Amino acid sequence: MQNSKRLLNHAVATAIAIGLGAAATSAMAKPTWEGYEKCTGVVKKGMNDCGTSKHGCAGQAAKDRASDEWIYLPTGTCKKIAGGKLKKASK
Repeated sequence: MQNSKRLLNHAVATAIAIGLGAAATSAMAKPTWEGYEKCTGVVKKGMNDCGTSKHGCAGQAAKDRASDEWIYLPTGTCKKIAGGKLKKASK
């Protein structure tokens, strides 16, 4: 169980690092989220990228891995993370 939790934490940290690295290399370009997807269920407390029905801002996730909190990850990354689910597009 301890190894599974450690592996999940490592996978989430790696995904976040990849996303941050990609964002940093294109920081001078016009902001775009093309090539990224919204991934729910993997966010660390206080590290979400945007608001939900419970709050309106990034960085306000109240607990780790809340099912409605999300972060942007490079397309295809979310499905590789245990517990990660793609956020459905709102209408």
